[in-house]
Amino acid sequence: MSIDSQPETSVPASTEAVRLRPEVATILATEHWSLLGTRSMTWGEVMSRITIHLTVLSAFLVVLALVAQATGFGPAFKVLSIGFAATTLILGSLTSLRVNSATQEDVQLVRAMNRLRNAYVQLAPEITPFLTTSTHDDDAGHLHTLALGRQRHLPAIIIGSTSFFLFVVNTLVAGTLGALIADAAGASTAWTVVVGVAAAIVHVCVVVGLTWWFYGGPLEDVRFPSPAPRTGKG
Repeated sequence: MSIDSQPETSVPASTEAVRLRPEVATILATEHWSLLGTRSMTWGEVMSRITIHLTVLSAFLVVLALVAQATGFGPAFKVLSIGFAATTLILGSLTSLRVNSATQEDVQLVRAMNRLRNAYVQLAPEITPFLTTSTHDDDAGHLHTLALGRQRHLPAIIIGSTSFFLFVVNTLVAGTLGALIADAAGASTAWTVVVGVAAAIVHVCVVVGLTWWFYGGPLEDVRFPSPAPRTGKG
């Protein structure tokens, strides 16, 4: 029986079929290193883009501080600050889009490595107690691998993620942009605050809606689901 004879969507080869071909371990290890390299390159690119974005934001703030010292907070400063805030929000949105895409790619990479570990366990079941990460490619297996076996909840993972960090930065910039536009239009202090808060809320709603639209939903093509939790003794 050959593991290559099965279609892509079928259940992977049985334990006996894998053990008939010990050279499979070398092939699996090569694939594992390839996935690790891809994951490292992806997050290296993402971190570079975030660094560039924050550097541009910091440079804009320095320029605004110098302009304010030279000309005060007159019309020139307001126009420049609105332009800088709008530019930062655009750059931040593009960076956030890439970070979200990289996050989804990372999910698939982790799932792929979980599948490979499942194959390792089929080749050598005795290694199971020594594995910290999961051998299952569903949501529970993915979270288990991310948490390295620790008891961590999904909200804590989301709040501590790179995507959420960039989301907070962009929301602050969006609120600032709204307040700057309101102030330039001659609004009172109270209305400036209201417009700034409203702009931040609108940004949150738009980003959350688009993120759920693009990336929401359960994982597909689950081949090695986690065992159902025990509900009682027996």
